[in-house]
Amino acid sequence: MSSTANLHAWLMSEHPASRRQATFGRAYAAWRGFARNRLALLGLAIVIGLVLLAALAPWLASHSPTAGELTQRLQAPSATHWFGTDDQGRDIAARLLHGARITLAVVSLVAVLAAPIGLLVGTVAGYAGGWVDAVLMRITDIFLSFPKLILALAFVAALGPGIGNAILAISIVSWPAYARIARAETLVVAQSDYIAAVRLLGASPARVVLRHIVPLCLPSVIVRVTLDMAGVILTAAGLGFLGLGAQPPQPEWGAMIATGRQFVLDQWWVAAAPGAAIFIVSLGFNLLGDGLRDALDPKGDQ
Repeated sequence: MSSTANLHAWLMSEHPASRRQATFGRAYAAWRGFARNRLALLGLAIVIGLVLLAALAPWLASHSPTAGELTQRLQAPSATHWFGTDDQGRDIAARLLHGARITLAVVSLVAVLAAPIGLLVGTVAGYAGGWVDAVLMRITDIFLSFPKLILALAFVAALGPGIGNAILAISIVSWPAYARIARAETLVVAQSDYIAAVRLLGASPARVVLRHIVPLCLPSVIVRVTLDMAGVILTAAGLGFLGLGAQPPQPEWGAMIATGRQFVLDQWWVAAAPGAAIFIVSLGFNLLGDGLRDALDPKGDQ
């Protein structure tokens, strides 16, 4: 017990003796604030569950997600088929599990592609100012002036249907929001004594932006990325519903809803199962994002 108390005191020290202690202390304080939010913990559990289901899908699924039996088509939920079967006789539970892989791949790749672009554009614009800021922000405004789904539809229509093109299109329309946040943070951070001291030491503009401003803007961008994941999932599902995302026989949740809409009155489970999956996962990311926002807020009482 004493060792735990000593570790707590070391992490919560107001006068850290090293950079490592300060870093661990900030992370520990953020986790304590996050853990006090039960809804945030529920969101974290949902997201972790999505990752585990996606990773273990080949072993958890008792049926093939793509091969069906016409003699088993449109079967109601049962012990053999937990969520029933679709119009091709494919097990919906197996398709949901493997569809979780596609959903996780979409949100992960969009975050990896869009967030760094937006972060870099925003920090460069905010730090450089002048005509660089004006040009970059006007380009950002052009992207923000269109609804995300409509712009994504335009890009996918130009690139062609497919999950890869859908991910690229969603990434293209997602980065401007992160650029706006990063620019706003940079305008505040760039005026601080800390950045002034770094410049006096002879650091180049590139080093100031990449080594000192970007890390300070990162928490706000991470929170926005997490909150945007629900929108990314819905956009991907919308593209799949319209036949522009993952192509048959891939088990994409939006495409599964599009198939199930023909039977929504009698065989409701065909569309209800993927719809519920989209709802639960989107809710999980929203709850997680709200919790991260409160935990990483420097003005919060942690």
